[in-house]
Amino acid sequence: ASSYRTKAEAAQIASISASEETNRRLNERIVRSTPELGISQARDDRVGTAVLQVISPKYGMILMAIAIMISTFGCVNGMILMGSRLYYAMAQDGLFFKAAGELNTRGVPAYGLILQGAWSILLVFSGTYIELLDYVIFAALLFYALTVSGLFVLRRTKPDEIRPYKAWGYPFLPLLYIVLCIIVMIDLLVVRPEYTWPGLIIVASGIPVFYFWRKRDPHTI
Repeated sequence: ASSYRTKAEAAQIASISASEETNRRLNERIVRSTPELGISQARDDRVGTAVLQVISPKYGMILMAIAIMISTFGCVNGMILMGSRLYYAMAQDGLFFKAAGELNTRGVPAYGLILQGAWSILLVFSGTYIELLDYVIFAALLFYALTVSGLFVLRRTKPDEIRPYKAWGYPFLPLLYIVLCIIVMIDLLVVRPEYTWPGLIIVASGIPVFYFWRKRDPHTI
């Protein structure tokens, strides 16, 4: 038994060493695939594609395209399921069109899906994917930070609430996450103002819309 345990431990150590060596070689390839000044002066920011093309010039781009397609399909599926239900919840609270708060015979918010599809089509024709990403990323980081900030609010306002899961490292890790989000947002405001400020204005325009919908009669529209 002692001999078996020794062999198992040796195999585990060898496996860890092999994993560390693989990570070291991958990092080395990433460094060598970029210019001396790094990504700051690269022609584009697709570092992953550049690395795969160095590893396999013939199939690197194809492999990256396949990986992105798989990731995109999963993301789109989640957005479709979430987006229409978001409209549904807003309509149920009287903050959106009444029709969006209705379900069809299969329990699906069909009107919400139609609205989401129409908005998505408009976004597709508004610019390139990279431009849309630049518009969205600041707002996404803003709401990520606000969501995590909700942990502090709920811990204070509902200290006795039963919580199936508690954030590990609270309050330091959530606070660190918020600080990092703020740092990145400030950087985006300085480095990419042509995309960040319009995105911020679009999000801010929702504030008066929110108050408009909250004051109106939810049964009128």
